[in-house]
Amino acid sequence: MRILIIEDEEKLAQALKKGLEKDGYAADYIMDGEAGQRRIELSHKDYDLVILDLMLPKRSGFEVCKNVRELNILIPILILTARDAIEDKVGVLDSGADDYLVKPFSFEELLARVRALLRRPEQSLPLEIRIGDLVLNTTTRKVHRQDNEILLTLKEFGLLEYMMRHPNQVLTREQILDHLWDFAFDSFSNVVDVHIKNLRKKVDGNYDEKLLETIRGVGYKIKG
Repeated sequence: MRILIIEDEEKLAQALKKGLEKDGYAADYIMDGEAGQRRIELSHKDYDLVILDLMLPKRSGFEVCKNVRELNILIPILILTARDAIEDKVGVLDSGADDYLVKPFSFEELLARVRALLRRPEQSLPLEIRIGDLVLNTTTRKVHRQDNEILLTLKEFGLLEYMMRHPNQVLTREQILDHLWDFAFDSFSNVVDVHIKNLRKKVDGNYDEKLLETIRGVGYKIKG
């Protein structure tokens, strides 16, 4: 899952990015509302969630949220606010936000809110994804095949989940990089190929039916 952070306190933005990446998400941050709204408008399909501060230079979080909703962009938005008054909370939700957190907050609570929002995106997604005898649980982050648990790294889990949400669809290296790594990542790196190779060993290695396929010159897919 990939998350966009729009936060003008750089130390907080960096801390959120680092913490989210440690938990297996890819994250980018932007430090003003105008640029943040532009990124959402141009690249909302590349992100699964936006963490949006309310008090931003150039354009407030209220305005950003309201403007992108008017464009019918339905990406989940979690607002960060220093305001604790009931009318401010109502205003946040009325602007089109899906949830809010009042500063200061614990990172564990932020992660819980993020997980909850990612479980209810534009189209309801199952907590458990099955392809044949392969089962991935998005809540426990456990993967089983024929009742055998497959131990994956966070990036391998994210890659497998992305592929299982798009069965029989060829995913290019660029699509995978965009979804699982941030914009700064070198698109010419072979990191995707390395992760696919490791994932294939774990998911397909000891089984007769091979689920992961390489489409030469294009990318990869998982058979649904």
